[in-house]
Amino acid sequence: MKTKAFLLHALSPLHAGTGHAVGVIDLPTARMKATGIPIVPGSSIKGVLRDARRAIDGDKTEAVFGPSEDPAAHAGALVVSDARLLALPVRSFRGAFAWITSPLLLTLAKRDLDEPSLGVPSIRGRAACVASENVCVHERKLYLEDLDLDATVAPEATEWARRLAPLVSPGNDIFTKRFAIVDDDTMAFLWETATQVDARVRLDERTRTVAPGALWLEESLPPESLLVGILAADRSRRRGVVMTPEQVLDYALGGEEIHQFGGKATTGRGRCRIVPIPRQEAAHGHG
Repeated sequence: MKTKAFLLHALSPLHAGTGHAVGVIDLPTARMKATGIPIVPGSSIKGVLRDARRAIDGDKTEAVFGPSEDPAAHAGALVVSDARLLALPVRSFRGAFAWITSPLLLTLAKRDLDEPSLGVPSIRGRAACVASENVCVHERKLYLEDLDLDATVAPEATEWARRLAPLVSPGNDIFTKRFAIVDDDTMAFLWETATQVDARVRLDERTRTVAPGALWLEESLPPESLLVGILAADRSRRRGVVMTPEQVLDYALGGEEIHQFGGKATTGRGRCRIVPIPRQEAAHGHG
C-alpha cells in the first residue's frame, strides 16, 4: 500500500460528535478511547471526499471509495485513518493565541509522517519549548489561559515549526512565532479544558421561548485546531477502471481543498482546509 499524510486545519469550530453523553457536556467531540485525544473519524473524512468527487467521474469514484449500489461487488481502493489532534490553539497573554502541542502528539505525528529525522524534545515539569522570537513569550514565560510555563528556545521546536508553517499558513507565516511544545500532562489538561463549549437552545415556535428540555451543551474543537491523518491506497479493483495506488491517492486528494466536516453545517461549524503533506525529501527538492 502507498500512503499520503494530510493536515486538517479547522477554519471554524469543528464538531465531530459521538452522540449524546451522560457527562456535563451533552454533545462531546469525538476522542480516542484510551488517551482522550480529540479526533475526526476517518469515516467522516472519507464521506466528505467521496461527495466532493461524485460528480467528477462516477466510475473512478466508485473504484476509489467503494461501490454505492452493491457493496459486495468489490472493495474500495482507499483507506482513510482518523485525523488525530496535532496542535491546539490556546489563548495567550501575549500574541493573542499559541498553537500548542506536546512530545506525545509529535511522536505520533512523526510516525504518521514517516520522518524519523524530526526531533522530539524531552520536557520535564511544567515547561515549554518554543522556536526563536516567539511572540507569545514574556520574560521567558509562556502564559496560557491560567497557566504560566517556563519557556526555552529549542531546536526541535524550530524544526517542527519550519516543517508545518508552509502547510498551516502558506505565504504569511503566523505559525512559527506562535508554536510551542508543552509537557504531556499540561497538554492532556488543555485538550480536556481548552475546547470550545457552546450552550445551544431550540425555541418554541409558538411562544418564541426555549422549548422544555431544549437546552444543551455542545463541544467543538476551536478554529485553528490542527489534526493529522493518513490516506492509504491499493490498486483499483473495479472492473474496467485501472488505477495504481499513486493514482488513487491523487484522485482522493491531489491538493489543498476546503470542505465542511462533522456536524452543524448550517450553523457554520466544520469549515476546514485539508492539505496533503508532501514527504520531507520532496519538500527539500523544491526548496
